[in-house]
Amino acid sequence: MILLTQVIGALYGMLAVIFGAFGAHALKKTFTEDQLKSFETGVKYQMYHAIVLIVIGYNFNFSTALETYIAYCFIIGTLLFSFSIYWLCLNASKNKKSKIVGPITPIGGLLLVIGWGLLMYSFLKNIL
Repeated sequence: MILLTQVIGALYGMLAVIFGAFGAHALKKTFTEDQLKSFETGVKYQMYHAIVLIVIGYNFNFSTALETYIAYCFIIGTLLFSFSIYWLCLNASKNKKSKIVGPITPIGGLLLVIGWGLLMYSFLKNIL
């Protein structure tokens, strides 16, 4: 689980840089200002969580279910949150609507919130 968390963190970080550059250059011409801001939000959250995954990959030994749940919340939450935003922005720029993808974004966001809450709990349980 350690290696998986680190590899996915590195992959998410690499893709965030690629998507950020793609958004700043290629998509700037086809996206509205709101679409570009939404796309950038997806990139930012993806990068934040890439860094968190790498950090927890180095600091957790994954000997407890809690540590594994935290990693999965961040991995799956980032995938659902950021990548659904990219999909929605790309479709909106082509005047297409994605009814199925729209509800996925808040589910991803909820998983990210749960991941942060579990991380906080893991810190607090050691001092309480």
